[in-house]
Amino acid sequence: MLDGHRHGNSGPSKAAARRARPRAAGAAPAAAAKAAAPAPAKKAPEVKPDIPVVANYKARKKIPMWAMAGLSILPVWGFMYVRALTPQPVEAVGPIGEGEGTYAVCASCHGADGGGGAGRQFSNGEIIKTFPHIEDQLRFAALGTDAYVAAGVDNYGNPEREGGPHLTKSFGIMPAALAGLGLSDVELLNTVCYIRYELGGLEEGEEYEKWCSEESEIHAALASGANTLANLHEAFPEIIPIGDVPVEGSAPSE
Repeated sequence: MLDGHRHGNSGPSKAAARRARPRAAGAAPAAAAKAAAPAPAKKAPEVKPDIPVVANYKARKKIPMWAMAGLSILPVWGFMYVRALTPQPVEAVGPIGEGEGTYAVCASCHGADGGGGAGRQFSNGEIIKTFPHIEDQLRFAALGTDAYVAAGVDNYGNPEREGGPHLTKSFGIMPAALAGLGLSDVELLNTVCYIRYELGGLEEGEEYEKWCSEESEIHAALASGANTLANLHEAFPEIIPIGDVPVEGSAPSE
């Protein structure tokens, strides 16, 4: 028994020896290899082909950026080109240009375009039929209807007018442009020039050069105050005297 007890305590048991035995050499590398193995790659999503419209758009050649700048100014260039080809209205200058402004006092009766209203028509040559001579128109406008009535002068314009002469007080009342409307002598001349050439359609000629051009000596004399309409014939004896009293109008041949 004593021998058996000593044998039983002579060393570790077989079970303990088995627990202390190291693992097989190949176990650790296998586990490490398993951990290091890459995950299987994910399959890329399938790319669907573009529909024809999109494919055509992508294949189309794009406008270069340098060309975009030129295209952006095309509307401006087109506007300027058309404007250059469009005739621009010629603005009146000199006595006629100034008369356009003073005609405002006449427009309420005779119309902005001279078509008439409470007063006689000027447009379409009507004023030239009544006053073939500018002096007769200046006289009647300066003195007015009442002065002609008071003087007993019935015909203030062309006695040979087509359709008959225009008689005093037969169509409205013409206020005296100088005393009644407050125009100066040169302002009245400017207004009459505008009426005859812009509204009446009279073509430029000898009368225009003498009375209504920028180089007119008559206009310069009135503008400077050297003469008045009443005494203008003293400095320019070739014209029909205007004076300061009503007289009968004159025929074209006079």
